[in-house]
Amino acid sequence: MDFLWTLGEGLTPYGNFMTIRADLRGYGGHSTLIKLMILTGLNRYRDFGLLLLRVGVGLVMILHGWPKVVGGPKTWTMIGGAMQHLGIHFYPVLWGFLAAMSETLGGAFLLLGFLFRPATASLFFTMVVATTFLIKTQGAAFNAWSEPVSMGIVFLGLFFIGAGRYSIDRA
Repeated sequence: MDFLWTLGEGLTPYGNFMTIRADLRGYGGHSTLIKLMILTGLNRYRDFGLLLLRVGVGLVMILHGWPKVVGGPKTWTMIGGAMQHLGIHFYPVLWGFLAAMSETLGGAFLLLGFLFRPATASLFFTMVVATTFLIKTQGAAFNAWSEPVSMGIVFLGLFFIGAGRYSIDRA
């Protein structure tokens, strides 16, 4: 039974592609052709992709943070209480207000690409606190803390990538 792989290359309007032909004649007499698209041509839409990511995640963060902002000092104190899990026990109302503003204004700045890196750093820190709080209060169950970890990874990645061409910062 022979198993033969043949590689080839080509070009499409969307970028390069590679063909892999698997000759499986010993396995029923069929030759299978597999084309893998390596869509390198889509690289020219990188900034548009960043815009979509910024707008989508920015809107989600605004919608997530706004109820916390209008919740007032009672809500801020409850949210700011999460800082005790990092060893910070003073001014929970201030920490809660900062978290609410981080999500709301940070989301708006993310959407606009304005003060992009400070906004993503603030959002990343907020997600670190949220993750720590959820692990300490709800245990090590993955579903309890996976969302803030995922968003934290997104914000950290965006911090290094930058806002892209379609932004106020034009980074």
